[in-house]
Amino acid sequence: MQKIKSVKEFVEKMDAAKKVNPKDLSSDQDLSIGIMNLISIEEHLMFSGAKTGKHEFYDQINVIRDMRKRMMQKIIPSYEGEVWCISKHLLASSMRLFEVGTKALAAGDATQAYELFDESYALYCIFWGLNMGMLGGDGADLKYVKKSQKKPVKAAPAEMPDVPAAGGMAKLKNWVKNAVNCCIE
Repeated sequence: MQKIKSVKEFVEKMDAAKKVNPKDLSSDQDLSIGIMNLISIEEHLMFSGAKTGKHEFYDQINVIRDMRKRMMQKIIPSYEGEVWCISKHLLASSMRLFEVGTKALAAGDATQAYELFDESYALYCIFWGLNMGMLGGDGADLKYVKKSQKKPVKAAPAEMPDVPAAGGMAKLKNWVKNAVNCCIE
């Protein structure tokens, strides 16, 4: 496994990944947040139906689910294995941790809120890493994959979300921060 030897080399790999994945990531970021909310609406419809006994709430679940599936296809047009389902759960978990973090913040527990926000963002970054072909097959490498050639180019070692700031998750978060920018129009 070839390790990144300098910041310059890391930046070059990041730039190459942007060229390999020419999607309009700012629109896709907005869409991914919309998908998170559609997943939440599905959940709220189920709970509202259960709490009120009104089946009208249940009847709306498929309408929202179909919309969520169409929107997910815009970001994930093709996949292998269970990437679709993993992606849905990554977005749903990211949204839930964010919501619990906002409740902790409102309750005055900033430390807990910040930890939850960081975990939420880590899941969001894993979603993008997975769907941009940046997560390697052996779980040990963070790879940039050229979709057309399916040939991985090793970029940096990846570790689990609780890695120190210099680890693979920090590098994935940095890539998402730079490549997935909703403020670029």
